[in-house]
Amino acid sequence: MDNPGLMNRMEGSDAAAVQRALAGDRDAFRVLVDRHSRSLFRLAFRMTGNEHDAEEVVQETFLRAYRRLSKFESRANFGTWLYRIGINCSLDFRRSRMRHEEHREPDDAEGNPAVQQLASEAPAPDRVVFSGQVGARVEQAMSELSDVERSAFVLRHFEGLSIEEIGKALGLRVSATKNSIFRAVQKLRRALEPMVSTTR
Repeated sequence: MDNPGLMNRMEGSDAAAVQRALAGDRDAFRVLVDRHSRSLFRLAFRMTGNEHDAEEVVQETFLRAYRRLSKFESRANFGTWLYRIGINCSLDFRRSRMRHEEHREPDDAEGNPAVQQLASEAPAPDRVVFSGQVGARVEQAMSELSDVERSAFVLRHFEGLSIEEIGKALGLRVSATKNSIFRAVQKLRRALEPMVSTTR
C-alpha cells in the first residue's frame, strides 16, 4: 500500500482478469487466485486461529468468489471484495466449529486449543505471535470479540487496511468501523493488562 501506482495497476489488472474469467478464461481466474491467496490466507489464519481451518476458508472463499464473479463491479477493488467474502467464510466456519465443539466430549484428543497446535521447527512470525502464554491470552481475548469487532481489528491491525476499505469490506459506515476497532482494542487491552503489569 506504500506504492499507489502499483496498487492501481494491480486493481486494473484484477478487473481485466475478472472480465477474462467471465468470458471463460480459466487461466485468468487462476491468476487472481495466485495473486491474492497469500493475503487471504493471512486473513483466514487470524480469523480462525489455525492453518488447517485457514486453508479450508481460503478454498471456500475462492469457490464463492468464482460463483459470484458476475456480481463483482469492475469499478470496485477486487481485493476488498474478496476480503469481504473471506470474512464471511471465516465467520461461518467459526460458528460451525463452535456448534461442533458444543457437542464434543471435553477430553477429546483433538480438543487442544488452536494456539497449542502451531509448533514448528522453523516458526513463522504468525506462529511466534500466537505462542506461549501471551499468545493464549490474545487468542482467548480475540475469541470473545464480536464478529464485527474481530473482523475490523484483523483487517486494521494485521492487514493494514484503511478505515474506508474496512467499511466497504464489512458493509459498515466509517463511524461504525471506527467504533468496532476501538471496542476491540479496548477489550484486548483489558485482557492483556494483567500480564503487562506483572512484567513491570
